[in-house]
Amino acid sequence: MLGIIGIVVIFVMVFGGYLLAGGKLGIILKALPFELMMIGGAATGAFLISNDGSVVKQTLRDIGKVFKGPKWKPEDYRDLLCLLFELIRLARQSPVAIEEHVESPNESSIFGKYPKILDDKYAVELICDTMRSVSMNYDDPHQVEEVLDKRLDAMHHHALHSNHALQSVADALPALGIVAAVLGVIKTMAAIDQPPEVLGKLIGGALVGTFLGVFLSYGFASPFASKVKAVVEEDLHFYQLIREVLVANLYDHATNICIEVGRQNTPSHYRPSFVDLEDALKSVKQEAA
Repeated sequence: MLGIIGIVVIFVMVFGGYLLAGGKLGIILKALPFELMMIGGAATGAFLISNDGSVVKQTLRDIGKVFKGPKWKPEDYRDLLCLLFELIRLARQSPVAIEEHVESPNESSIFGKYPKILDDKYAVELICDTMRSVSMNYDDPHQVEEVLDKRLDAMHHHALHSNHALQSVADALPALGIVAAVLGVIKTMAAIDQPPEVLGKLIGGALVGTFLGVFLSYGFASPFASKVKAVVEEDLHFYQLIREVLVANLYDHATNICIEVGRQNTPSHYRPSFVDLEDALKSVKQEAA
């Protein structure tokens, strides 16, 4: 919602201010389709040249994050803590019983209670692979902890590809606007024998290219890139929570302590209160009884 409001504010303030100052939209509207074709087409071509197919698809998907915001909501963090509580408790009660949940999470009765988490392939793999490592009796918990850190770093790096791609487009747009403006000047010079009122319109149309390049860069592409990066980093907290709880489990802390470590390491705006989490865990215990 804020993304849509921001776009409306940009258009109203920029063009509203222009009109209130006595500007005429006629020249802009006449030149806009051609300038947009040159600048937008060149930016799209450069975007396709500088990225492979997977990054292009990822960027197109991630643009939606500007409007949707982070994937994981506060209730998802609570559900994740409940899921990890059930898995850790079962693993300590019966190391054999946990295998069916770790090896086939899609058929697991525990994972099935949390469909949103189950639908996230990366979160499920992170949990299952780490729980499997625990069942293999790793001698050094630091090994598993190091693997988790590397996986999270790799995921973070991959998730930021769309941010880098959008920022590259934002950086290129002002220069592409100058290219369009130069072409407009060339067109104007070809009509140098025309009266001043004609030349004025031609020069105004050429300057639309410079305006459009800067406007699209700093008004849209760069803010979109910044928002995508912010959302990616917000969602990363969800996977870091998995790391915190499972690392605490590696050091044989009590199950409730492992969950509390995760809760306290959750960002404050996502962190469930101690009472809310206790109530959720009591419900989990009652269902398992």
